[in-house]
Amino acid sequence: MTTNVNGNEVVRAPHEPAQRQIAQRNGAARKVSAAESERVRQERIARARLLWEHRRTLAKAIVCGAVLCAAVTLLLPKSYEATAKLMPPESGSGSGAALMAALAARGGGMLGGLAGDLLGARANGAVLVEILESRTVADRLIDEFDLSKDYSTTKIEYTRKMLELHTKISEDRKSGVITITVTDGDPHKVAAMAEAYVGELDRLVAQVSTSSARRERIFLEERLKTVKSDLDEAATKFSEFASKNTAIDIPAQGKAMVEAAAVLQGQLIAAEAEASGLEKIYTVNNVRVKALQARIGELREQLQKLGGSTSPTEVRNDNSLYPSIRKLPLLGVTYADLYRRTRIEETVYELLTQQYELAKVQEAKEIPSVKVLDSAVVPTVKSGPHRVLLTLGGTFVTLCGTVAWILTRKKWKETDPNDPGRVLLEEMGTAVVMSTRRFAAAGSVVRGSMARGWARRSWRGKPEGAETNRGDAAGVTPASP
Repeated sequence: MTTNVNGNEVVRAPHEPAQRQIAQRNGAARKVSAAESERVRQERIARARLLWEHRRTLAKAIVCGAVLCAAVTLLLPKSYEATAKLMPPESGSGSGAALMAALAARGGGMLGGLAGDLLGARANGAVLVEILESRTVADRLIDEFDLSKDYSTTKIEYTRKMLELHTKISEDRKSGVITITVTDGDPHKVAAMAEAYVGELDRLVAQVSTSSARRERIFLEERLKTVKSDLDEAATKFSEFASKNTAIDIPAQGKAMVEAAAVLQGQLIAAEAEASGLEKIYTVNNVRVKALQARIGELREQLQKLGGSTSPTEVRNDNSLYPSIRKLPLLGVTYADLYRRTRIEETVYELLTQQYELAKVQEAKEIPSVKVLDSAVVPTVKSGPHRVLLTLGGTFVTLCGTVAWILTRKKWKETDPNDPGRVLLEEMGTAVVMSTRRFAAAGSVVRGSMARGWARRSWRGKPEGAETNRGDAAGVTPASP
């Protein structure tokens, strides 16, 4: 852009030689592109013509591939699938769970995801999937169904890998439903294995639960064992003491004995008063006086037995059925102590038993409950192999391989015999062939040596006459010594 004499801006046309060069360059590029397209088209036509010329070979390859693939697929064993679906685990209860559920329903985005995580549905579902895929579950199923024999494996690691290949465990991210799919050749076995997965899941979830209710239940269970042992010991000591001292109920016995002693004392006073009156009237040898004196002696003896004696010798030789009133205070102290200990242990045992039952109920509530949505049933329709698809796929692969072989063979023929790449491939092929022949010859020598050794051992075990007959039949005269 320039300015003329009047000061106006004037736009000049591009320089003609530069414009001509640009036009020539564009035309040359278009000519090269057209030539390249024509060359590619000619190559494609040549390949198509080559394949058309070998159409009989391609047809034979298709037929042979289809027949071979069909025969192979017919030899493949049938497989069946059994599927069990589990509902997502329930976690949380009460107003807290209701509040979080409301937050999950009303809140969107991060709030809804946070509420879902706090509810534990995602975490519990992932944990259950990990439990199902754990080595513990796999080993239990391997032992239960003897899978090492079915999979023809010698090591447990290989059996686990085979079980993993025959099992698919997945969780739906939206609904949380867990799907267990087992594949095997026996329809009854796959259904049983799917159900076994569910059973092992329930067992392991209850076993590895680490909730507070479980820890409380375990503590109460151990505590109950200790308290039960203490209660049995206290009850045994109490019963032995009561049996030895005839201490059935010390307070009641003391009350009854005091009342009996009062009655005897009253009867004794009345008898003594009556005896003093009769002695004033009759002599000492009177029958009534003697009878009354005997009664007074008997009443005093009974009072003596009830009251007991402070003499150590009499106390040691006391063979009365019930303890005396003098012994009751001493027995009462020990009796009260043993009775108190027994009652304390009984009360503690009853309270712990109640708490233990409540802890078991709470533990059952806190364990993630897995409900079976669809139980595994015995399949009636095979899930594989898909023989038609396998046959079509094998036929297509055979066709592609034949086409590649035809094109490669043509390319090889068109390659210069002195080309370094072709020379290298020929040398490599020759070396491979020679190595194969050498190995084959060595194998023939080994097989011949083994055959001669076997024949020598066989003839060595036969009788001597058989060897002579064999030599005569072969026209060989045994040499003289």
